[in-house]
Formats: sequence, structure tokens, C-alpha cells
Amino acid sequence: MNIKYGTTFFSALCLSFLLTFSLSGKDGNGNGKATKKLETTKELETITKLTSTIISKQHYRQESFNDNVSARLFNEYFKMLDPGKIYFTKEDIKSFESYRNELDDLAMEGSLDFAFKVYSLFMKRLDEYEKFADQLLARKIDFKTNEEFSFDRQSADWAANDSELKELWQEKIENDLLTLKLIERAGLELEKSAKKNKDESQKASHIDPSWNNKTPEERIKKRIASYTNYLRQYEALDVLELYLSSLARVYDPHSAYMAPKTEEEFNIEMRLSLVGIGAVLTSEDGYTRIENIIPGGPAEVDGSLKSGDRIIGVAQGDGEMVDVIDMPLSKVVRLIRGSKGTSVRLKILDGSKGIYADPQIITITRDTVNLKDREAKGRIENFKSLSGRTLKIGIITLPSFYMDFEAAFRGDKDYKSSTGDIKKILEDFNRQKIDGLIIDLRSNGGGSLAEAVTLTGLFIKNGPVVQIKGSFGDIEVKHDEDQSISYDGPMIVLLNKLSASATEIFAGAVRDYNRAILVGDSQTHGKGVVQVIYELEKFLSFIGAKFPAGSVKFTNAKFYRVNGESTQIKGVVPDISFPSFTDAMDIGEKSLDYALPWDSISAVPHDSYVDDISKIIPDLSAKSALRRANSKEFKLLEKDIESYKRLMKRKTVSLNEEKRWSEYLKEKQIHEEQKKLMKFDDERGSEFSEKSGLKKEQDPGDIYLKETENIMVDYVDCLNKKASSGTCAKRVSQPERPLK
Repeated sequence: MNIKYGTTFFSALCLSFLLTFSLSGKDGNGNGKATKKLETTKELETITKLTSTIISKQHYRQESFNDNVSARLFNEYFKMLDPGKIYFTKEDIKSFESYRNELDDLAMEGSLDFAFKVYSLFMKRLDEYEKFADQLLARKIDFKTNEEFSFDRQSADWAANDSELKELWQEKIENDLLTLKLIERAGLELEKSAKKNKDESQKASHIDPSWNNKTPEERIKKRIASYTNYLRQYEALDVLELYLSSLARVYDPHSAYMAPKTEEEFNIEMRLSLVGIGAVLTSEDGYTRIENIIPGGPAEVDGSLKSGDRIIGVAQGDGEMVDVIDMPLSKVVRLIRGSKGTSVRLKILDGSKGIYADPQIITITRDTVNLKDREAKGRIENFKSLSGRTLKIGIITLPSFYMDFEAAFRGDKDYKSSTGDIKKILEDFNRQKIDGLIIDLRSNGGGSLAEAVTLTGLFIKNGPVVQIKGSFGDIEVKHDEDQSISYDGPMIVLLNKLSASATEIFAGAVRDYNRAILVGDSQTHGKGVVQVIYELEKFLSFIGAKFPAGSVKFTNAKFYRVNGESTQIKGVVPDISFPSFTDAMDIGEKSLDYALPWDSISAVPHDSYVDDISKIIPDLSAKSALRRANSKEFKLLEKDIESYKRLMKRKTVSLNEEKRWSEYLKEKQIHEEQKKLMKFDDERGSEFSEKSGLKKEQDPGDIYLKETENIMVDYVDCLNKKASSGTCAKRVSQPERPLK
């Protein structure tokens, strides 16, 4: 959540872009061989001193520079330059050991000696790697070996010396080459199958002729050369950005230094004025991975991409497909952006299939992320309860916590906002006398903090909503001051692991007030921290200087629920959880290095709107578990999740072509069998939709929403039972007792 620009999950894209900017890089346009000479200047020294002072004094962690910070920075800078541990050796790192406990003092002095020396060695290693690859690829490689390649490089150790490094280089290049050969082989098999079955559409979605005019060896050589040439263009300010971002990152993963160029990109992104596909991207093991799909964007509308998918190629319209493996994220983002209405072709690997995924080509038309597409939407569905009564369930989908800040600042009374839109939906629902309400906040990455507070206010009379603790221990409590309640009936909030920030504040508040039952993934994202941006130029006037200096973004506060618990790391835990792929994915705050820890503070007095809602949750949970145990859809889902977990546990791949091909065919057969079962289910779902008149978004294919609806029916049934049964809480419109 970002104070200067409003809370938005888009900040995750920009931070991800910044932190992976140099992990691997390629441009394809550079043709010079000489790396630019890195020399410090008074301006760079001033930026270093200023950034170091701000981070050490103002960051929430409140940790002054010391040997511990220095050691973390020492390790982080090597990791930022070489996250895959492909280029540096233990001997290389040991040669800089004298700096390990000195970087804190050097940073305060403005010294960049360590940063520039390490980067120069990094470029020397890249040149060596390029020459090594050219020599290796010039001869025929026999893929009949029994060796394995450890592709999980981030958790691997550094090579001990140059000899081990050369072995690693050979294994990596052989694996890259074998991967491309197997992709070609799979494509040819698919083409044969398509011709046999006369299915040209299947062929078109997988085979891209623009790559067939280059051999796998040529493509790898070009990839490495482009990567090295791109990094040769780095100037001193670019390296400074990497180094100071490493410094900020050892305080927490959401802090960074942004050079003027990056700062400008950040500002443009925050205004949503660039046109793209509407996806949050990150870099992982040389691949560009889909972190999140932005609600209302072209990717969501198209429906072909999902979180976890990897992009391995990008093409403009009908142009040549550009290989983006090992390409820096900043370059990939630039390739994907373009004019509104133009198309971009992406070659992707299905994230759920791991290393055995077939490449597929999808086409997405670029567009802006329209507020209209991100706004709250509501509908009412009818269900039969066990008692035979027809129940009306209102369903609201909210992709983000939005508001028109400019209109609000002008004082417009009816400015566009998520709270205003949902209030209108609830007025309509109340006229139609709904029996229960479901609010779908899956993949809602947050937005305006003020909106999280006012939206909570629609469901409570008034009271505290969230606590914010600053860097120096000061605590601010945000209240809902509106006495009115827009809806006082049964409510369920549906969440997943991509529900973050403002979403977690709202979900935590309505649960703490006992206004809603929470269902979904095992936990939400767990981002409970606030960032502020300091523009460094504003500080330069105090020392009589003026030049473009960039900005420092750092964490200066944490969120706490009214019950005193932080939403950091642990997020919000639902009352009833569903099986999910996210349980096997490194998604969420807890997967990030240097994330601030979970903790708690004192609770603030708040009301309870149901006489202990927790008494009925075990009954609802048991009924849900029984349904899921007998559900074909959930059984298939759990099989898919187990397959995915098995693939994710694998850390090595064979460098034997036939063994690797055999493994691929085995995994493909498993997926095909599951696909057949799912196809039967989809056909049954379509048949159901035709008979029921439901729209596509209401199809039974969304098994999570379907089960949430079942839970709501059970919930309403429970509330309608006689109070004498003692099994259900009673519905109330006013708080019954205050919680201290």
C-alpha cells in the first residue's frame, strides 16, 4: 500500500520490475563489446549518502546501519546481480570479503567502490560465459548422458571455483539446448497429430513459424549475446540503482531506490496511462512469470493467461517472435506494451504443468485498464434450500478498492468509488429482499485505504476499522463515522491468496465485527505494510544542490486489525478453506526475503453483530467438507493440485534426451486423462447453463463460487431455524455486546 499514490497492487508490478531489472538482461540491439567505464561523481555520492540516511533513520524496521546490515547488503548485491548463481564463484565472493562488514560505513560516506568493482567482475564473467557458449555450441552435443541439471538455481550453492563454474555452464547450456530441441520435437508431434485429425486450430496455437528459421543453437547464441550487450550499456547511475535497491531491500522487499528514469516509469504506471495486457509480471529463474492478472485488463477479458504461467516469447502482431528467456523484465514489459488496439502474440508455458508444459501461442489486443471494467458488479441468484424455500442470494464482485481521487479532492458529492457503487447495488438488493450476500474479493490486490474503511462502514453501525503503526511506534486508528448500515443480513466474503492489502483490511474488519464468514484459500496474501515515497530532489535544497536524483520508496508503517493482529505475513485466515494451487506456490508476503515479521498490538474496543458466529462455523465447515468429498469437480481439482505439487518438488532434470522425452510423454498422458474428465464436466456444465439460463460467468465451472453459494444456503437455513435448537446464532441488525 503506497501513501503517495494510493493503495494499489500495481505497485507490486513496479517493484517487481525494479528488483529484477538486472537479474538477466538482453536487448538485442547492442553491438558493442566494451563495457562502459564506471566512475563515481559527487552527484552519485550525494544520492548514496541521502538514500542511506533515509533508509537507516526512517524505515519501519528502525535498524541503524551496522555490521549486520552490511553483511546482508554484501550478500544481497551478489544475489541481485546473479540470482541464478551462474556467474560468480565462492572464490569471487571471497575476494571481496574485506568489504563484508564495511559497507555500512562506506554507504554513509557515499563510496561506490564495492558496487562498481563487483559489477565489473560480473561483466567479465558474462564475457567469459558468452565465449564458452559459442565454443560449446559449435560442436555436436550428445544427449545420451545420465547427468542431471539442477534448474532450481536460487536455492543452490555457488560454484566453488572456475572449474566447477565451467561444469555448471556446460550443464546449463546443454539443458537450454535440449529444452529447445524437445519443444521443437513436441511441436512436430503436435503438427502430425493436427494433420491426422485435420485440426488446424490446434496446430496454430502451438507452432510459430517465425522461430523455425533459426536452429536451437543459433537462438541460444543470440539470447546470450543480446543479454550481454544489454548489460554493457549500463552506466554508473544504473549500477547505483541496483546497489541502493539492494540496500533498501535488506530492510524489506517493498523498499527500493528509483533512479530518475525508473521513477518516471513508476509514475506513468501508477497513472495507468500506458497500454499493455493488464498483468503483473515478475522474473523467476530466467523466465517472465505472470504474478497476477489485473482486474478489468485485456488479459482478464481474454482469459488465456493465469497466475503462474511463463512467457517465453513476444511478437508484435504478425511479426517475428522474440525469445525472451533470460531477458530482463524491463525489456519484456517494453515489448508487451504498445498502442491501444494493436495485438501482441505471446508464447507461454502453462504454469500448472511445470517443466513438462507445451508452449502455446496466444494473441491479446492491447488496451488500457478501464475503470468501468474494474468497478463492482452485482447480481442475484435463486437457490432452493433444504427446506424447499427459494432463497435469493446477492453476489457482488469487487476487483479493486477504487475511487476518483481528483473528483473527491474537488469536493464532488457523487464521485466514483467502490463504496458508492456497492451502496447502490445493496439498495437494489434490499428492494428485492435478498436472503444472503456474497462478496467476491478473489484476486483483489487492494487499492484505496479510505475505501476499505468506508466499505466496511456499509456493514457496521460505526467504529474502528484498522490500526496503523508508524516507524516510531505511533498508532493511528481509522474509524467509520457513518451511523447507517446498508446491509445487516448474512454475509460471506470469498478470498484467495491474491487478495491483498486493502482487501485484507476489509476482510479482517468484517470478521472481527462478526459481520461475515470468510471462505477461500488457506490465507490471503499477507501484505500488511505501507510505503511512502521521498523525492530526493526536495532534500537537495538543504545542501544547496539541484540535479535529477530519483526517489526512495520505503516501508514506514504496518497495518493491524481491530483485534490487534497484523495482516503482515499471515494475512487473513478464512473460517472455511478450500484446496487451491496457491498452497503449492511461492505466492504471498511470506515467500519474500526480508519481509517484516507478523506481530500484534493491543485490540481496540469494537462491537459484535452476531451472538458468537464461531458456534455455527464448525457445522457449516463440516457440511462443506462432505460436499467437496463427494464432488467430482473438487476431486479432479485435488488430483491436479497433487500433480502440480509433485512437479514443483522436482529440482533436477535429465540431460538425456530420450529419458526426458519419456518423462514428458508420461506427464502429458496424465494431463490428457484429467483433461478428458474435465471436458465431460464442462459439457455437463454447459448443458446445465442452457437449461438454467445462467450466463457464462455464472456457470458451475467456478467451483469455488459454487461451493460458497452452497455454504450461504446452509448459513441462511441455519439462521432460519428455531432459536430453541441452540445450533445457530440469530440475525441482528445492531451490535449485541462490545468486545474489549
